[in-house]
Amino acid sequence: MNREAEAKHRLTRRRLRKGVYVLPSFITCINIYMGFYAVVESLKGYKYVALNDPETATRHFDIAALCIGWSVLCDFLDGRIARLMHATSEFGVQLDSLADVLSFGIAPAVLLYTWGFSGIPAFQKLAWGAAFIHLICCALRLARFNVQATKPVPGDAKTAKRFFVGLPTPAAAGLLAAIVHFTPLPVVYQETYYRLFGQEFLITPTEWALGLFVLAITLALLMVSTLRFNSFKDLGPYARHPQIVLLSLGLLIFLVYNYSEWTLLILAIIYAGQGPAGKLASLFRRRTASVPTPTSAETL
Repeated sequence: MNREAEAKHRLTRRRLRKGVYVLPSFITCINIYMGFYAVVESLKGYKYVALNDPETATRHFDIAALCIGWSVLCDFLDGRIARLMHATSEFGVQLDSLADVLSFGIAPAVLLYTWGFSGIPAFQKLAWGAAFIHLICCALRLARFNVQATKPVPGDAKTAKRFFVGLPTPAAAGLLAAIVHFTPLPVVYQETYYRLFGQEFLITPTEWALGLFVLAITLALLMVSTLRFNSFKDLGPYARHPQIVLLSLGLLIFLVYNYSEWTLLILAIIYAGQGPAGKLASLFRRRTASVPTPTSAETL
């Protein structure tokens, strides 16, 4: 009887362990679904731009941006859950990379082209270039990440845990999606007036598209750069101050729920800007440290 109970217990533990390994991959599959959904909604928005129906196009582009946002959340959760449950596997790593190519490479590239450049004849060739550069840099960033994960540099474990090398693909895609969520009206319909020093200026759709082109190229270069970005892997149930983490998480949920447009855009800009800001700060400190301080004999 004891052997039978022990066998059932082992079988239950084996099934539970399989379920633990399946959960992160299931979340990754949701990530893939959201990426595919974002592509479909972007194409629907593009169709309604061609039909000159900005209201319907705006609704579809906003849904596409939100789908990319949900993909970012799924990408954040699957890795955290896998590490928390000690359920990391080579299969999960490869599946996650394939999901990221779709959700943070193809989906933002299609959204960038359809929302930002459709209907502007002067930007058709540049639009293809900007979207493709985003996609290829995303693929290169993920390939480098996989190589670094399988062949870590000796003695660099703490740095690898705290920082990402290059802008993470979810952050780049998240910034583009946050901009679209903030102003989902297609760029071809956007004309903005502003007043500066008593003078009124007009920003045309072509000028908006030019700014978006520069931003897309900048994000693509940041992804393949060697700048460091905080990974926040030290946050979680084992953080040094879990009460502060929980309080910050509750405040973040409140702000996203009530002021999603501003909150997501500001967070995305701050995260994407931390790499260049940190590099500039380190160069300034290095330059300041290299300047010799005069000795007492020199001052006499």
